[in-house]
Amino acid sequence: MKKIFAIFCVLCLVALPICGGAMKTNAILYAESDVLEINSKSSLLMDYNTNTIIYENNSKTRLPVASMVKIMTLLLTYEAIDNGSLTLDTMITTTENASKMGGSQVFIDPYVEYKAEDLIKSVIMMSANDASVALAEYIAGSESAFVQKMNDRAKSLKMDNTLYANCTGLPAPEQYSCAYDCAILLKELLKHDHYHTVSYVWMDKLTHPSGRETELVNTNKLVRYYKGCDSGKTGSTSEAGYCLTASAEKNNFRLIAVVVGSKTGQERFNGVIELFNYGFANYENKNVLDCNVPILENYEILQSKCKVANIYAKESYYGLCKKGSNTGYDISYTINNKLKAPLVSGEKVGTLTITKDGNVVKEIDLIVKDDIQKIGYYDSIKIIAENW
Repeated sequence: MKKIFAIFCVLCLVALPICGGAMKTNAILYAESDVLEINSKSSLLMDYNTNTIIYENNSKTRLPVASMVKIMTLLLTYEAIDNGSLTLDTMITTTENASKMGGSQVFIDPYVEYKAEDLIKSVIMMSANDASVALAEYIAGSESAFVQKMNDRAKSLKMDNTLYANCTGLPAPEQYSCAYDCAILLKELLKHDHYHTVSYVWMDKLTHPSGRETELVNTNKLVRYYKGCDSGKTGSTSEAGYCLTASAEKNNFRLIAVVVGSKTGQERFNGVIELFNYGFANYENKNVLDCNVPILENYEILQSKCKVANIYAKESYYGLCKKGSNTGYDISYTINNKLKAPLVSGEKVGTLTITKDGNVVKEIDLIVKDDIQKIGYYDSIKIIAENW
């Protein structure tokens, strides 16, 4: 009965698109449910580029995820930098509330100023609760106001199985998330360049305003012990067990793996390693579309000096496929009716659609790469004369 039920679950997951945030991919479950044996309550392996779920087990089950909550704390912090309300050099005055968080911490002093960059580093490497609250209080005014921002952002990413009650991941009965949502969240965080400058660092130190120092050791041991792993967030509490969301890249192929609810710290690392090993051994990203190769050459541009122009995809696309197999991706496109000058470099002139197994996995703008000038009055006279 277990085997029949497992097969039924796989078929259901293959048949139904799995949606997440702004992701356009209709993710497809590749691996059978019994391919891997991950010792955890929930687990997931996702291709970063296409958002395809390669393997999952209870990936949408609502569970406590401990300090993996801080992935959202970090995301909102970097988005505050993006919108100009915070900089890495901003000096943040800490509160007594932040300094007394307990749990995993870097022992910040109250009522003194820390550079935002140092607090961010403390959250990324040491999973510091005190630094997390200090950032939250500065960005939103209070932790509770920041939590509202966290839940609003979760909704915008369509993280349907996530609810936040604090910015640290400390135990709270009403707080939960799931492996799938954590994968979505880490992918969003990975878009921020500064995060990558810290996330792979194994050891560092925090110098406090008083001059004392706290040693920082990355809680994600895989950045040191697994080749290609350069980011992630650990978590552990008695209720959540041991958790890890991590990402690794090899040969331009990036994976995100999540393990929730392992019994020991080593089991969570082993689980993520097993997921990574399976993904890298069996799958690869192939170049389906090269943005430097024209989709259409010498396409007619009405009323233009150049008469024709090459049409390109705005971005390249790499598709997930099993090693040794064809990509299985199909490309189609539509061009806006009767392209007419003037056109500016990068202007959209059509849409390219990539499909796999009948599902739309990506839509990409078609563009011209050069400014295309409209024919002038004297040019028109010259053409008339030449054709007389």
